[in-house]
Amino acid sequence: MLHFSRWKTVLIWFVVLVAVVIAAPNFLPLGQSGSISSWLSKHRVVLGSDLRGGTHLVFQVDRADVARQKLVATVGEISRRLRQANIRYTGLTGNDQTVTVKITDPKQIDAAVAALKEPAAGTGNGLLGGSAQDVTLTQAASGDLTIQIANAAIDGAISAAQTQSIDIVSRRISGLGNPDFAIKPEGADRLDVQVFGEVDAERLKNILNEPAKLSVRMLDATMSGQDAVNGRWPASSEVLYSLDDPPVPYLVDRTDFITGANIVDVQSVADTQADTVSISYVLDAEGTKRLAEKTQQNTGGYLAIIFDDQVMASLPITAPILDGKGAIPVSYTEEGANDLALMLRAGALPATLTAVEERTVSAALGAESARAGLVAGIVAAILVIGLMFGFYRGLGLIAALSLLLNLVLILAVMSLIGATLTLPGIAGIVLIIGMAVDANVLIYERIRDEAKTGRPFFEAIDYGFSRAIMTILDANVTIVIAAVILYFLGNDAVRGFAVTLAAGILTTIFTAVTLTRWIVVTWLHRRHPKHLPKDVHTGIFDRANIRFMGIRRYVFTASAALCVAAMVGFAAVGMHLGIDFAGGSIVEVKAKQGAADIGDIRARLGDLPIGDIEARRLADPSGALVQLEAQGGGENAEQSAVTLVRDELGTDYDFRRVEVVGPAISGELTRAASLGVLASLIVILVYIWMRFEWQFAVGAIVATLHDIILILGLFVLTGIEFNLTSVAALLTIIGYSLNDTVVVYDRMRENLKRYRKMPLPILIDASINQTLSRTVLTAATTMLALLALALFGGEVIRSFAFIMLAGVAIGTFSSIYIAAPVLIVFKLRPDALNNDNDKKVPEPAAQPGKPAV
Repeated sequence: MLHFSRWKTVLIWFVVLVAVVIAAPNFLPLGQSGSISSWLSKHRVVLGSDLRGGTHLVFQVDRADVARQKLVATVGEISRRLRQANIRYTGLTGNDQTVTVKITDPKQIDAAVAALKEPAAGTGNGLLGGSAQDVTLTQAASGDLTIQIANAAIDGAISAAQTQSIDIVSRRISGLGNPDFAIKPEGADRLDVQVFGEVDAERLKNILNEPAKLSVRMLDATMSGQDAVNGRWPASSEVLYSLDDPPVPYLVDRTDFITGANIVDVQSVADTQADTVSISYVLDAEGTKRLAEKTQQNTGGYLAIIFDDQVMASLPITAPILDGKGAIPVSYTEEGANDLALMLRAGALPATLTAVEERTVSAALGAESARAGLVAGIVAAILVIGLMFGFYRGLGLIAALSLLLNLVLILAVMSLIGATLTLPGIAGIVLIIGMAVDANVLIYERIRDEAKTGRPFFEAIDYGFSRAIMTILDANVTIVIAAVILYFLGNDAVRGFAVTLAAGILTTIFTAVTLTRWIVVTWLHRRHPKHLPKDVHTGIFDRANIRFMGIRRYVFTASAALCVAAMVGFAAVGMHLGIDFAGGSIVEVKAKQGAADIGDIRARLGDLPIGDIEARRLADPSGALVQLEAQGGGENAEQSAVTLVRDELGTDYDFRRVEVVGPAISGELTRAASLGVLASLIVILVYIWMRFEWQFAVGAIVATLHDIILILGLFVLTGIEFNLTSVAALLTIIGYSLNDTVVVYDRMRENLKRYRKMPLPILIDASINQTLSRTVLTAATTMLALLALALFGGEVIRSFAFIMLAGVAIGTFSSIYIAAPVLIVFKLRPDALNNDNDKKVPEPAAQPGKPAV
């Protein structure tokens, strides 16, 4: 209906006004008093660390550390219970998750079992205070008892450690003076940590992964540490090593009489005159009492200060310490002592946190990326609007206005949901700039088609909008599905791309069915045009009448040969897998003076024990990119390799970007990407199967596989790194290709109903020619936007833009020469098909009510 009621008009523009109000704070200064309201300031698009600088770390709770603590606690509990029950035992040992103990007197075995199974006081729990599923006890006739700690008990302890660690990590980061950070649990045993701004990533990691468990014990003076190592030491003591290099052994009592929980305050103190650093402490009442008792009883002895199972200091007891205050000299730098005091104030972590993934971007590089993305977006908008104006003139300006309002709506949606804008997210917005006008092109071309049939112009507009809407929905559903799948691949950067892509598609549909329609209807009622404006120039495609299917066999054969070559190359050469899938590290550096010396970098890093490295110069002569292979020594090995690179190059180069992916993360990302692509294909193709006949679904499957194989072949041929961003490009290409295919299929389905006796090859040619203007214009606008992204979007996103450019070209080709011929192969219309004589069938002339073919 070419009529908008007053309330519909008000509603449409009310939505636009609300969107403008919500999006406006993103263009206003932040942090200035009175510049914007507090409510609006909270609803801004949050820039990711790759755009404003910062570090994104994923820590994993060390399962081995938790299991060891659980084992030690279980051994201690067994010993306590057996001694409390006066049961003699020997050989109490623990290994991994198994504890064994031998009851000396066989007559006491039943009593021992009963003592161990007795519920813990006040808990009502079973064996050793845990549930029956946590610990199991078995006994042998010889008197040996075996206590097995179940995986469920370890899993529960890991979950508890994850929860406790969030608060402690938060306090440690706050202690560094950076208030802009975010922490959230990830999975069952990980912490996702983001700290924004200029961040010393190495210092941050050192502060966050240390348990920082401090305790005070008595030094065992019965023998020296070295004698203990060479012989046997008392069961009540153990040998621990100092933090020195080389470490010194100490024999210390096993019992902690003061722990970090007893520390009320701790500060670092630097004596510049004596050039010494110490840690001052204040104990709580309980700690003060215990320290007083111990120092009174052991004057002349030594206190051992234990930090994470290492002896940090050995202090002589010259007099009783009664006030619970003192200072511990440490062999740290002033910054190291400050960090130690910070960790002790924040509290000890329940377990070691291992960094399994790191993505660090300097603030300078983030600002450069943001500027490059903005420039790429502006250039893309200018090119797309210019092209639309060139072909549609006044209607092109309507499309341009819809595009600009669409961008405002995208920004408003992202602001409202608190989405994070990443560099791939900017790429998604630039891509939307190219794709958003597709809906307008579909509508305009449909109006033009209806007008050519002889309908009155106002009816042509009504029919054009009505018939284009379902095509727009069908075509864009495929891209939304791809975006949803992408969101769950697990990488924040790719999620940012997925959010902007999905939001852009949804707002594009909204603007097409409401804003564009309202503007066109308003123009129609005010100007009363009787025909399509003469300055619309897309009629040049009407005279194409290309016989696409006439060469289908040759093109199909050539495409099959290319696909076979791509698969052979994939099998023989393989792709250059990025660290997302292969593990390893990427380091981007910039010379502090002059140009980066690639030869010198290779030589210096080649002497380090970090395996093979690749180094290449960037577009900026002062920049270089270094890639380290996976170290193969576990999660910590990757971080150690990067630390060595920092130490080697830090004096001559600034580190602008560091990405580290450990083996656990790379394996998960590989599985997630594979399943994501597969799931996306299945869901999209099921949708097409439901909306069209089965032959159409088969054609879409074949065309999609063709696109995937050729794109993978392009990765093999060019050696471009294949990473998660490449997966995002691949899925987007699939969505775009199917978008184009669905538009052609939709016209074919319509023509199948209209021309029931037309030979299928001729009908397919007619359908493709009828939609050729849309195909060419959409491909052109999308490729213009991607070209702007490739030229102005910056080094990080350039390969993504290149692959997308090639993918759009391949997807457009496959929609015509792969998806369509498959319908002939599978005999979509066997009664009217004559493959051998399709070239002899005369082409129908252009008549009212019939399209020219």
